[in-house]
Amino acid sequence: MVEKTIELTGISANSVEDAVQLAISRAGVTIKGINAAHVEDISAIIENNRVLRWRVRIKATFLVKDELHE
Repeated sequence: MVEKTIELTGISANSVEDAVQLAISRAGVTIKGINAAHVEDISAIIENNRVLRWRVRIKATFLVKDELHE
């Protein structure tokens, strides 16, 4: 079995959790079988002393399909 890990960035005005979900959901449109995500970094975009958006950098892992052995 071989897995691949990619880096994604999600941004949300609502929450950190929403930013993670958005990154996974969008990637899931073209990448099938994402089975793990590791949050690497969390930051906030600030304006006028208020948090406007949350930004998360995650590493998402998925199985690389092996057509020869399935």
